Amino acid sequence: MTSTATARVQIHFCVLLWGFTAILGKLISLGALPLVWWRMLIVAAALALVPRVWRALRALPLRLVAAYSGIGVLVALHWLTFYGAVKLANASVAATCMALATALVAIVEPRLVGGRFSPKDLALGIAIVPGVALVVGGVPDGMRIGIAVGILSAVLVAIFGTLNKRLVAHADPLAVTALELGAGTVALTAMSPLLGRAFPELAGGPFVLPDARDGLLLATLSLACTLLPFALSLVALRRLSAFSVQLAVNLEPVYAIMLAIPLLGEQRELDALFYVGVAILLAGVFAHPLLERPRRVEHAEVLATAEAKQVAD
Repeated sequence: MTSTATARVQIHFCVLLWGFTAILGKLISLGALPLVWWRMLIVAAALALVPRVWRALRALPLRLVAAYSGIGVLVALHWLTFYGAVKLANASVAATCMALATALVAIVEPRLVGGRFSPKDLALGIAIVPGVALVVGGVPDGMRIGIAVGILSAVLVAIFGTLNKRLVAHADPLAVTALELGAGTVALTAMSPLLGRAFPELAGGPFVLPDARDGLLLATLSLACTLLPFALSLVALRRLSAFSVQLAVNLEPVYAIMLAIPLLGEQRELDALFYVGVAILLAGVFAHPLLERPRRVEHAEVLATAEAKQVAD
């Protein structure tokens, strides 16, 4: 097997592991707030054991420390709303909402970092609106709040993904991840009293101790589905084009939905309209890299934080 073929296998394995994050979020009995708090804490603590991380952090100017910490707060809110969507609806709905991030970047990126406005991207975003409408119409009424929370999560991932792409070349990716997740953990701790009162459905504060089953699932989520694919992706993405990477990463909601059917039986909760809407959304998502010029991935580090709903450019 050639090195490029090996890299393709590796990135698809990473995407499959990211697809499990929604499934594990549904299986873990903790509320969204303690689930995210423990996930961020475990990953940040594991990275704190790496000497390279501390050397890179000491070399960072305060301006970048502040910038990455601010992005970390956005990451925390993204994960909180993502797992909130999982709890309020189900894993399939949350994963489908994440497919919207590709179109949302077309709106967010020019405003945040002065990127070139792309009419093709905007047209693609408009084209998937019917898919969103069908997804909403294809879920029970009680799950629609989960869709709203999931769309908010997609907006947040578009924002922090865009900011990370602008700043990612300025620091070691492991150090960036440790700093962002550490800052996110601190932010969730500070915000937990307000979040608990404003959104009681988040179920509990950050210091809720998981039982043995939840502890094992949290360790799997943090280490096997976060750190492992991050490390593997740093190796694989240096040999792949942006086109290949985007196609692979776009499979994440597909993997999540396919896993949710046998593992969670979610097909019984959703009707045919939902899956027609998903098909329209995914058609738009897969069309996105076809409209872009093939490029090499210059910074694999754009995958450094959270599941990479937006890889690119």
